Amino acid sequence: MGKGGSLSDSVLKKIMLSYAYVAIWIFLSFTVIVYNKYILDKKMYNWPFPISLTMIHMSFCATLAILLIKVFKFVEPVSMSRDVYLKSVVPIGALYSLSLWLSNSAYIYLSVSFIQMLKALMPVAVYSIGVLLKKESFKSNTMANMLSISFGVGIAAYGEARFDTWGVILQLGAVAFEATRLVMIQILLTSKGITLNPITSLYYVAPCCLVFLCVPWIFVEYPVLMETSSFHFDFVIFGTNSLCAFALNLAVFLLVGKTSALTMNVAGVVKDWLLIAFSWSVIKDTVTPINLFGYGLAFLGVAYYNHAKLQALKAKDAQKKTQEADEEAGRLLEEREGGGSVKRTESEN
Repeated sequence: MGKGGSLSDSVLKKIMLSYAYVAIWIFLSFTVIVYNKYILDKKMYNWPFPISLTMIHMSFCATLAILLIKVFKFVEPVSMSRDVYLKSVVPIGALYSLSLWLSNSAYIYLSVSFIQMLKALMPVAVYSIGVLLKKESFKSNTMANMLSISFGVGIAAYGEARFDTWGVILQLGAVAFEATRLVMIQILLTSKGITLNPITSLYYVAPCCLVFLCVPWIFVEYPVLMETSSFHFDFVIFGTNSLCAFALNLAVFLLVGKTSALTMNVAGVVKDWLLIAFSWSVIKDTVTPINLFGYGLAFLGVAYYNHAKLQALKAKDAQKKTQEADEEAGRLLEEREGGGSVKRTESEN
């Protein structure tokens, strides 16, 4: 009875911890998105400089990561050659900088709710790029699911009250670059057996992002900032905003490390609905019935996609366990046969 109670308590504790990781990630992701919108929106804080904001985030994250690795020795740096860094990390850093720049820029033109609806296209982009780069095998039923998600997002876009073509182009570009980055991580790092946690990834990637962002910043935002003589750096606003961005990176590691990437995908769907509700009720963004109907269709497609991935993972896990059991049975049989032949030899002698 005591053992059963102990087991029950440990299982309950594990479930509660998983929910806590999910809640922390949703809260921080929610906070960063709303905070970025607040800073960049011309009707709120009115600081429409997405490249500068992204550079502040990267500078803060890179500094903290260097301190945690080099000074406080919190984690060990990953052993990486110059060739691997140039061929793997630099392209990923370039894609990450473009993704962050474009996604932050979209907040100037689009509502939070509509941006979340457009983000439903992420599985479509990841799967399509995976097929193009031969990391995913083409399946007609999966592609049909991707088309249903795209159709739902298309309806949501059709019903958008504050539709802005440039904003949509920026967000779709951000989705495309982020999807390519995720596939490239699989190809360039995973294939080489390199795994980066958020601190080590920021240690290697953030400075790289900063360098790439400097190029458009010098030509696009720097001249405008120089003309805005009234601007003063608000350490409270930008400091807390950057701290939230850094904490979100740690929360991603915590959630994926302690649960799974699939749990994060499911939690992301919950977060999107919460953001849409917040955008409508607090920020007073217009959310039309057509918006909700279209996103509802896309949501069902994403939910089915996550369900299919879960079933595939379960089948793969079951196959692995069966294979391990077969190997173990084969090993025991060999040992028995070996033992039997030794006994026969002894009896003959």
